Amino acid sequence: MHATSRILLASALAAASSACADDSDGPATPPTPPSALVASFDADFAVDWFTLLHQSFAAESVTPPVASRRIAYASVAFYESLVHGMPEHRSLGGQLNGLAPLPAPPAGAMHWPSVANRAVSLVLTNLFSGSAGPSLPNIANLEAANAADFADDAPDAVIARSIDYGEQLAAEILLWSFADGFSTYNNCAYTVPVGPGLWAPTPPAFTANPLQPCWGNLRPFVLLNSAECLPLPPPPYSTAANSSFHLAAAEVRNTVNAAVPAQIAIAQFWADGGGTLTPPGHWVSIVCQVCDQQNLKLDVAAEAMARAGLAVADAFIACWEVKYAYNLLRPITYIRDPNGPINDPGWNSVSGIATPPFPEFTSGHSTQSGAASVVLQDLLGAVPFTDNTHPGVWPARTFSSFLQAADEAAVSRLYGGIHYRFGNERGLEMGQCVGQTILDNVEFRD
Repeated sequence: MHATSRILLASALAAASSACADDSDGPATPPTPPSALVASFDADFAVDWFTLLHQSFAAESVTPPVASRRIAYASVAFYESLVHGMPEHRSLGGQLNGLAPLPAPPAGAMHWPSVANRAVSLVLTNLFSGSAGPSLPNIANLEAANAADFADDAPDAVIARSIDYGEQLAAEILLWSFADGFSTYNNCAYTVPVGPGLWAPTPPAFTANPLQPCWGNLRPFVLLNSAECLPLPPPPYSTAANSSFHLAAAEVRNTVNAAVPAQIAIAQFWADGGGTLTPPGHWVSIVCQVCDQQNLKLDVAAEAMARAGLAVADAFIACWEVKYAYNLLRPITYIRDPNGPINDPGWNSVSGIATPPFPEFTSGHSTQSGAASVVLQDLLGAVPFTDNTHPGVWPARTFSSFLQAADEAAVSRLYGGIHYRFGNERGLEMGQCVGQTILDNVEFRD
């Protein structure tokens, strides 16, 4: 865990403890100490919380859509806990779908990290409620460790006031989350359509029920609706040898069969399949690493997390709407079909990368990477960074910008044999639309 930054309000505390004598009015009231601005703190505190979050996805085997939702609510709670200590920033209350203006902080000095520490802990505790894994005790332990670190940073009354405000904000964020449709649409009942070109269970598990068929019905965070960024359609399904669809499937087979080590490394690095930190968790990991590598302050980190959280959440809602509108079969199904034009029953994707159990079009990896990269590059610019999300498993990779990383994440699914090229390219474009829609409709700063 990073050493939490300590900003001691020395001059303010000295002023608070000294009597301001006034001979005519009797004993003076100590002046209220000022609140240290959020920009006075470094990003370690944010990195600690969001590292815990993405590591929890792997520990709890959280699915990518659910992970994206948790990231969004946690990141909004974190940002809103700090925004009143960030003078150039605006609250997201009244800007996001269904989120009314949030309570203003009470009068008096605030210790902003204490506000965020309490708020994000309460929100995450609710989001992981019912978990039998390590996440809930880890959340409680991190909150307690931070609270102990903060104890000497401000007077007890300031810390208490800050914690109370964090509880108010968490309550409002959770009420907002309860109305997004999750309780209705999570793992909804679904009858899988059957027909030529439609999705069918894929090896090795041949899971009969595809993942989250109603996720596209959730309330988006910024998009007007899940269909606001519809992509161009895929080529018509066809088994004709000269058709665009057949050529796309043949490209997947030939790419995997002829894959060079560099392509295999890219496919494995970005796979983020079941039991990992998930694709949206990978982008949280990237933000955490950039915070460290660029020595960002807490205000910038909070905005970066909020941007990324909104982007991946709306990207998954939009992508899942499209997936179940087209219900397109996966490359492995087309390639292995004994009655199809390729008829390669023994073909498989890259070793260790299984086709996930839901329709192909568009690529979720591509969509959410496109969205996250657009909003992050708008904030931080084309900063180079090294992504070591899988230490000890896959070698770190270095990128010149967030957009370059998103491009590689998209093409990785072709290299792995998971998506047709058009699924990746249309997904990346769709995600870029989601990201730009966020930039066009949400004002983070005055």
